[in-house]
Amino acid sequence: MTYNYRQDETLEAIARNVISQYDQTLLYKPCAIPVDDIIEQVYGLRLEFLYIRKNGRILGETIFEDTTIAIYETVDDEGYKFIPVQAGTIIIDASLLHKRSYGRFRFTCAHELAHWVIDRFYFLQLGQTAAAMTTETAKDMTRKSNKSSDVSAIIERQANRMASRILMPKCTLKMAFHSARGDRRITDIAAYLASLYSVSKQAMKIRLEEMGFVY
Repeated sequence: MTYNYRQDETLEAIARNVISQYDQTLLYKPCAIPVDDIIEQVYGLRLEFLYIRKNGRILGETIFEDTTIAIYETVDDEGYKFIPVQAGTIIIDASLLHKRSYGRFRFTCAHELAHWVIDRFYFLQLGQTAAAMTTETAKDMTRKSNKSSDVSAIIERQANRMASRILMPKCTLKMAFHSARGDRRITDIAAYLASLYSVSKQAMKIRLEEMGFVY
């Protein structure tokens, strides 16, 4: 089955639609996008927080069909156990609930929402769940030469691109960037904008570079 890789303009349009279904005014003011509310209120999905893997290499899973998955039981280090999960559930690794991981938590939520919005049909055809991975895992996948791993890496990269467009809409980020650049009190534009949009500084830097902004 061929995977549909979308161009940037298409992802931007899809992201705008995702946001406008919740609150169209969010496309006119620089602010943190309430991605968890969008997940639950617009798409009717369930957010659950569990420890997915002991090594933390998988940060989230999107469940497209009723299934049984393995999670790590942290109590007394009991190891893995299988639990039933309903379709329409997004599982976020509980380690991301720590305040220092808030930016990564929000990006993982957006990444998983992206899987639901743009990849649902593809994964339903395969009968699989989707996983958000750490950077190290994605790099491991891109180094592999077999076709399935290449496709998986492409899917994850596209979900990351979609997530950044949901959390940092192009239309409002342009306004925020030019306003910040003209404010001499702001010495670190990327850090300022990252705080404004409640994302990590790294995620903001990547988004600004994609948009061709020099800061």
